[in-house]
Amino acid sequence: MSDEDVKAELERLREENAALKKGISKGISMKVSAKGALSIYGMGRFPVTLYKEQWIKLLDIAEEIRSFIKTHEEELKSKA
Repeated sequence: MSDEDVKAELERLREENAALKKGISKGISMKVSAKGALSIYGMGRFPVTLYKEQWIKLLDIAEEIRSFIKTHEEELKSKA
């Protein structure tokens, strides 16, 4: 490998490393599972995996979920 090739590879690896660090700080990432479901990583020890229709159904009731959380604030625990 020439010096220019080595420098180009080093720069590519630096950019890749920066992108990975940015993803880590963001905390949440998404991936299509082997079975075609959407997995959300970064919310707990294991990913939350649902199929497309399940995510849509859940997102459709997002305001109801927020309201439920607000109503039951005292009963619900926070993971800090």
